Amino acid sequence: MGSNTNVSQNKVPFGQKVAFGLGMLANQMFPAALGIFMVVLVENLGMPTWMWGITFFLPRILDAFIDPIMGFISDNTRSKWGRRRQYVFIGAIIMGISFVVMWQLYRESGIDYNFYYFLIWSIVFYLGLSIFSVPFVAMGYEMSDDFHERTSIMAISQWIGQWAWVIAPWFWVVMYDPSWFPNADTATRTLAVWVGISCMILAMIPAIFLKSKSTKDEESFSPLTFRTMGGSLKEIFLSFVEAFKNSPFRKLCIATFFIFNAFNTVAGFTFFIVVYYLFNGSSSDAGIWPTLFGCLGALSTTFVVIPIVSWMSKKMEKKKTFLICQGISIFGYILLWFLFIPGKPYMFIFALPFFSFGIGSLFTLMMSMTADVCDMDELTSGKRREGIFGAIYWWMVKFGFAIAGLLTGIIMSFVDFHPGAATQTEGAVNGLRLFFSGIPILGTLIAMWVMRNYDLTEEKAREISKELETRKAIKPSGYAKLKLLSEINIDVLSEKKLKEKYPNFFTTKVDFSDLSKEDLDAEFTAAFKNGMHGICFSAFVNEQKPGDAISEDQIRKRLEILKPHTKWIRVFSCTNGHEKIPKIAKEIGLKTIVGAWISNDIKENEIEIKNLIELIQNDFVDIAAVGNEVLYREELDEQAIINYIDQVKKATKNTPVGYVDAYFEFLNRPKLTAACDVILANCYPFWEGADIRIAGFYLQEIYRKTLEAAQGKKVIIAESGWPSQGEVIGGAVASKENVIKYYIKTQLWAQKENIDLFYFSSFDESWKMQSEGKAGISWGLWDDKGNFKYKKTHYQEQKVDETY
Repeated sequence: MGSNTNVSQNKVPFGQKVAFGLGMLANQMFPAALGIFMVVLVENLGMPTWMWGITFFLPRILDAFIDPIMGFISDNTRSKWGRRRQYVFIGAIIMGISFVVMWQLYRESGIDYNFYYFLIWSIVFYLGLSIFSVPFVAMGYEMSDDFHERTSIMAISQWIGQWAWVIAPWFWVVMYDPSWFPNADTATRTLAVWVGISCMILAMIPAIFLKSKSTKDEESFSPLTFRTMGGSLKEIFLSFVEAFKNSPFRKLCIATFFIFNAFNTVAGFTFFIVVYYLFNGSSSDAGIWPTLFGCLGALSTTFVVIPIVSWMSKKMEKKKTFLICQGISIFGYILLWFLFIPGKPYMFIFALPFFSFGIGSLFTLMMSMTADVCDMDELTSGKRREGIFGAIYWWMVKFGFAIAGLLTGIIMSFVDFHPGAATQTEGAVNGLRLFFSGIPILGTLIAMWVMRNYDLTEEKAREISKELETRKAIKPSGYAKLKLLSEINIDVLSEKKLKEKYPNFFTTKVDFSDLSKEDLDAEFTAAFKNGMHGICFSAFVNEQKPGDAISEDQIRKRLEILKPHTKWIRVFSCTNGHEKIPKIAKEIGLKTIVGAWISNDIKENEIEIKNLIELIQNDFVDIAAVGNEVLYREELDEQAIINYIDQVKKATKNTPVGYVDAYFEFLNRPKLTAACDVILANCYPFWEGADIRIAGFYLQEIYRKTLEAAQGKKVIIAESGWPSQGEVIGGAVASKENVIKYYIKTQLWAQKENIDLFYFSSFDESWKMQSEGKAGISWGLWDDKGNFKYKKTHYQEQKVDETY
């Protein structure tokens, strides 16, 4: 019963699938028509094969490098229309108009003029294609998070898109039939108008009819401004590298590269093989046979291959389906060698259904599998990057397509084939035939070898999807519901001007924007040498997580690392070995905030409270913390927490007792504040999207507001820090450099104002990946193996300038 409900929730309406499919029809009609029209450049306009190769190669190479940039822009666009739709609409207009214009070629203009004219407008066309196709493909990935529904979406879209390959081959008939047009170049000029306008309209349909959520207030996106473009380009490159490190995704890209681009290298030979091998160079005798090759192949894909592939993928996993389909296509290519028979052109028809399994199955499966990979990436990176992954995937396709176009010209020159000549040598025609079957077979075999150990199975994909649902139900620690300092426009105020405009905020004399990396490291190491008031302690090692038992030995080793750098430690639990920490800390001279981990597990809470009281009575606790972010996680109500606080107070004498939560919980709950002896507030400018340049101000303002609500009680910043890697939250960028800046600013402020601040955190914790992504595992000053993450090469005896 539950399973059926889940399926219905993930079901995409058929109309939405069709709207996406119509966009796919435009996305495939443009290259299908290009493949037909390109023959005119050499056959009718007299371009040499090297020019033909360049017109294939250069625009596609530029297009391939624009795609990742477009993916980054699309992934991080804030607008009321969402991330994708506006680009799909604009791209449709650009590529539709430029397609019409670039085919307005006239023989009398001359070869050189036509070459440069076509090349320039091709670049414009491919720019429009990038603006359209990258967000369009990402829209498809986002339509469903169900493993099989994704295949259904892609199957329907590919089914509709395949009609481009059914229709386009008939352009050959129209172009070379004198009853229609006097010559092929005249025909191409007219057909380009019909194709460009109709496909422009089709390409607009997804932008108009596919639903998308507003991203206007989305905080996790990277900024898209001219000022940050340099950093954005760097992030594009890093995202590209990081995505390609994903093993399943890398295999999808490489396999597609070899299959699709081996096919495209020789696809242009079809016309020449039919005309020169089957009909001895006579285009008129060849009639509609070149058209039938493409048309019947596309019909085979539409009505045979795609339905079979969709059915097979539900029965036997996507990888196995892929390998079987590619094996069938190899058989088809072998048949084509034997069934191209002069005098019996109809024989090649028998090979087409087998041949069509190669390309016909490729994108149906690969686009569905890429959507699965996007989920896998989100689990490890904390980001939804359909745009980047789609851009990289199609970058591989387009880069290979460009190489294929160049190779086409090279192969024709190599075998001494001369397009437009009345006759060809036997060696030239047989050379084309040999490459026509041999290159796709070789490319397909390499792709099958690459995919042999692809391991993102249905079971694994469903586990990932389930974990993502769990993560999305959990809010990151300290993520606030409030916005502070919203009046500061950091992009127009330098640090000097900020000091002048906000004199009540404290800051160092150091202007971080003027510091070299070496000087920044020196400032940090000197500040670090001054020590901290307190630090949040984690004893977990390797793959340990909450609930696992920790040993006395690992506690001692970790505390010995921290001892020279802090006066206090904060402990989060009193069970599973954590109850040993306060005693060991006292032995080595550290003071303690000791917490009882409170949740909706009442029995476990009783054990935590009992152990905390026992530790207090044995004088191992300097401040008791009853619960951590319980209200924030919405696990218990306010009164239940107050009852636990009162229970601990009654069992102790002089030990201050408090509760830890995000600072704003204390602003909104005077009753809870009254129940605490001390206010323990978690303060995270990072999670609230504060730019590092004002993060110090932001923390100070948080502290002031908490102090105002504290009813005269002492306020301790129980957690505050900055992650060294992870997602971008508003203006907050996770990086090692920003950790250094945040540490210097906050520690010097806290020391100057005599504020008790516990830095979060001591050691990286790998278990947080599932709930907070890469940011969650990167808060430590030390990594999860106990290695300090920041340079100590600039350790100096002098103190950092603490003048404010």
